Amino acid sequence: MTIILREVIDSDLPIFFQHQQDKEAVQMAAFTSENPSDRAAFDAHWVKIRATGAVINRSVEVDGKLAGYVASFELFGERNVTYWIGREFWGQGIATAALRAFLKIDTTRPLYGRAARGNTGSVRVLEKCGFVLTGEERGFANARKVEIDEVVLKLN
Repeated sequence: MTIILREVIDSDLPIFFQHQQDKEAVQMAAFTSENPSDRAAFDAHWVKIRATGAVINRSVEVDGKLAGYVASFELFGERNVTYWIGREFWGQGIATAALRAFLKIDTTRPLYGRAARGNTGSVRVLEKCGFVLTGEERGFANARKVEIDEVVLKLN
């Protein structure tokens, strides 16, 4: 299996939007956009984040197929990572490999990762990449329409 990171291109966005329509994935991620099915809001978000130098985005390809993305951004004055891998690619180590590769692109340290407390797969990806649990917070999860526990991990 060959995993590469590359710049996000316009033709990636429909697939990213399709991934965001997976209700199970949205529930697991929890901290999503207010309305994941709002295509206009999705497009506006991607225009904004692709236009700023403060966000680093990379598409994740697996054997030539678009699997998702990995990115870093500022949140609460700290550099954070995020990723989304389409469900058809889950359980193959792709998120871990993509994040490991991304950590060579964004070498900012410390770097933080956050996940809904019950999102064990995402927490495990962060841990495999060297992130260490530093605490918990509570935040409003749009996907669940309630405030939930969130774990915070840090990479030094």
